[in-house]
Amino acid sequence: MSKSSDDISNNWILIDAKDVSLGRLASFIANKLMGKDKADYAPYANKGDSIVVINSAKAKVTGKKYTDKQYYFHSGYPGGLKTFNYKDMLHKDATFPVYHAVKGMLPKNKLADVLIKKLKIYADENHPHIAQNPVAVDVKTMI
Repeated sequence: MSKSSDDISNNWILIDAKDVSLGRLASFIANKLMGKDKADYAPYANKGDSIVVINSAKAKVTGKKYTDKQYYFHSGYPGGLKTFNYKDMLHKDATFPVYHAVKGMLPKNKLADVLIKKLKIYADENHPHIAQNPVAVDVKTMI
């Protein structure tokens, strides 16, 4: 008897993004969301864990990415391109760089929309998911 994705019990993981490289953090989170670390991984099933990321504003980037990395948004109208660099994006929405990096590492299908909803990102140390008893994972030692 096989389990459906509704029958799978997922764990809650707490990740502190302080002083962790943005790309390595996003790669770790994407693997956990997809459930690639589990023995019963299937690319079509939602078997990953729910993840709470705190201190996303303190994730580090190397080189000149702090001032040179660009995020592009287009309204669809002529001349509707808006660009923000990493520094400005941190001031506008400190959770967006982590969200954007993780979303880019998820599969490009309908399952990605379901997986990204299991990711909760907060700019500081406070989060409302105490009741779920998230297990703290030190990403620095796992990468």
